[in-house]
Amino acid sequence: MKIRCLVLLLITILYSCNHPESKEFENNTTINSVMNEEVENTSSFFFVTKVIDGDTFFCVNDKKEEFKIRLIGIDTPEIRNYAKKKKGYYGEEAKSYLASLILNQKVKLEYDLDKYDQHNRVLAYVYLDDTFINAELVKNGFARIMTIQPNSKYSDMFYELQVDARENNLGLWKVEEY
Repeated sequence: MKIRCLVLLLITILYSCNHPESKEFENNTTINSVMNEEVENTSSFFFVTKVIDGDTFFCVNDKKEEFKIRLIGIDTPEIRNYAKKKKGYYGEEAKSYLASLILNQKVKLEYDLDKYDQHNRVLAYVYLDDTFINAELVKNGFARIMTIQPNSKYSDMFYELQVDARENNLGLWKVEEY
């Protein structure tokens, strides 16, 4: 009897693994992101209305719905003391640089596995035309890498860009000469 139950269980598992309805969605899309499609379905481009700091901004879709976006894979210094976080060196410069790139522009968002963080911000890789904004910030020394699993699609690229920025003393990595 136990063997028969195990065989039936194994057949059920094998069938469900091969059945098209049970397979994971293509392009690393999770069930959670399919259920939370309001950002993707409203517009393919989003208009940036406000830059909060070097890695966070607000944008609106074509329905005038506002979203708070947090750039994936990077972290910039704080621009003010907030809770336990202290104002950081190069925070204002990072905010200004991000604003100079995307403020009042239409950007395209790309998502990874987790679409929202614990503060309900949309997590995204951001593009302005052919410019990958997350990478630009790291490349020019305005951000350092911060990989939070499972969102790690470009972590190797960001690491290499950070190494180059440090070696070239760019932005955060600038060595002051006295």
